Amino acid sequence: MHKQNEYPITLQVTHDILAVCRLSPDDKLPQWINIEKSKFISITKTDEELSIVCDQSIVDENVKAEKGWRMLRIKGQLDFSLVGILKRVITPLSENGISIYAISTYDTDYILIQEKQFEEAIERLMQFFKIEVL
Repeated sequence: MHKQNEYPITLQVTHDILAVCRLSPDDKLPQWINIEKSKFISITKTDEELSIVCDQSIVDENVKAEKGWRMLRIKGQLDFSLVGILKRVITPLSENGISIYAISTYDTDYILIQEKQFEEAIERLMQFFKIEVL
């Protein structure tokens, strides 16, 4: 098992501009969601809401959404035994008043940062991690 500080982290910057959408938990998946054509979509349904993170350009204007999110992806597949990876990335951001929206998948973690804070976030993170632009 790796200790958290032994695992090297590379962050990948994507060019996507995303929206975080909130729908009713009773809503069906909207027609404007096209999984086959989209590069990134995250869909979470709970008993309180249906949340969709997707390219902001496809979001219907009547949907409650926070737009203008940029995305960083932690490069590589993260083994479930790795502990503290997301915390290592989030800590320098939170210490500098930069809020994030995190999404985890089976293989890796994604960190969304508001576009207005993105440049500052990259500057902070470059002090600790390798940054690649996709």
